[in-house]
This record gives sequence, structure tokens and C-alpha cells, in this order.
Amino acid sequence: MPETLFLFDRPEAVSAWSAIDDRVMGGVSRSALRFDPAGHAVFSGQVAPDNNGGFASVRTSVSPLPAKDIDAIELVVRGDGRRYKLNLRIDRGFDGVNYQAAFAPPAGLWTRQALALADFLPTWRGRTVPDAPALRGARIEQVGLMIADRQFGGFELAIQGIWARRE
Repeated sequence: MPETLFLFDRPEAVSAWSAIDDRVMGGVSRSALRFDPAGHAVFSGQVAPDNNGGFASVRTSVSPLPAKDIDAIELVVRGDGRRYKLNLRIDRGFDGVNYQAAFAPPAGLWTRQALALADFLPTWRGRTVPDAPALRGARIEQVGLMIADRQFGGFELAIQGIWARRE
């Protein structure tokens, strides 16, 4: 049975999420996670290549969950035809290893996306980290959404919730 991590059915559900865009390194991309009165959140903004930029993301802390007990992370989202990443971190730091799994929900259609923990790749600043600690058995402490990979321009991903699925 899935455990609810985030349910975006109230305005306060987005208040702890912060944008971390390429502006941290001189870029000009912008993003935010905002509440939509229709009862979901929207991750939206602009991704620009200026000043060697090219990514936008939001993230928040989560009460630690023992990852060894989790089979997958599920999201209910409505896409815009672009490819996104779900980011998981096993610490509370600002920078460091980030475990990522990509998903590409169809444009304009609410769908459930299940991302197996085994499919999350450890990365640091966009590069794979082959000797990173395993995600299984670690503690997930931050969750985030990202758009990158030279997908410039406006984007909008609607999201109803995020759940942890246990074996």
C-alpha cells in the first residue's frame, strides 16, 4: 500500500518547496511550485541556456523513510510533452549526490508514473557518480522535481501527489 509523501490538495502543501535553478551558477532560468485552485500543484517556469544555464528545479525535505522498504516512488502528474526528473537525496545538504529518475508524462493527460528505486541514477551536477552509496538501505531526506537536458523555454507540470510504494 502506498504511503503518501505529498498531497497537493491545499495551498500550504507547496509552502516548504524551494526553487533551485541554474541561477545558483549564474544562469537565468526560473521555476516555482505553486498551488492551483483546481486542487493540485504546478511546477512551472522558463529554462534558458544563457550564461551556461539550462536547468530548473524545486525541492523539499521529507521525513526520512527507510529506502530498503520502498520499491518505487509514484507520482500522479499531467505533463506538457517534456521530460522531467524526480530527484531523491539521502542527506539534508544543499549540494551533493542526487539520485535521479526520468519520466515523460503525456501532454494534457493525468497519469500515474511509477519510478522503481532501482532505476534512480546517482549524479552530481549532471554527471553520473559510479561509486555513490546505494539508494536502497539509505534514508531519503529530500525530494525534488527537475527539468534539464537542453529543454529550453516554458514548461508546466501539474502534480496531484507523490507516494512511496513499499514491497
